[in-house]
Amino acid sequence: MAIRVYNTMTKQKEEFRPLREGEVRMYVCGPTVYDYTHLGHARTYIAFDVIRRYLEHRGYTVLMVMNFTDIDDKIIRRANETGEDPKKLAERFLRLFLEDMKALKVKPADIYPRVTEHMDEIIEFVKKLQEKGYAYKGSDGVYFEVQKFKDYGKLSGIKLDELRKGARVEPGEGKKNPEDFALWKKAKPGEPKWESPWGEGRPGWHIECSTMSTKYLGE
Repeated sequence: MAIRVYNTMTKQKEEFRPLREGEVRMYVCGPTVYDYTHLGHARTYIAFDVIRRYLEHRGYTVLMVMNFTDIDDKIIRRANETGEDPKKLAERFLRLFLEDMKALKVKPADIYPRVTEHMDEIIEFVKKLQEKGYAYKGSDGVYFEVQKFKDYGKLSGIKLDELRKGARVEPGEGKKNPEDFALWKKAKPGEPKWESPWGEGRPGWHIECSTMSTKYLGE
């Protein structure tokens, strides 16, 4: 019996057909490791674990990739509150998360990429977007110009005029439009930072999974 799944783009159930016969590649957005695991995390990763196990039960070979966001505003803010080094704080909560997943009997991912280990790839990804005209440099970083990408929201069904300022999109002084989001953030005093063509800074979280999923699963 064929597997049928709901397609958010067509808004209907369709027969599941992987890009490669007998093989499924899954990318699951992992946690931002600044605090303890909560029930929302448990629900998310158990759900994907069930999907993975079912696909394997049906005979598919599954490659599972789950990232860790180990540098982010929330990590920096928590580190400032506790007086802890951001890198050490992220590492501590990352290990606690893995222990919790093990206790819940969630199967480990095949690959656990970390943002801080992929800065070169992220910078190259942002450069390509800028070269293609989808990104621009503002006074406080580099932004993705949503209006330039005509198919934005096609998969999720979100329309540009429905986007609200500040809803999952961080405010920024250098934006052209409220819905544009940060690809690279200019470093602030005392924050972790990396060299880039746009000056010292760090990535925005939107670009991180785009880069890592492409690296490990292909385009």
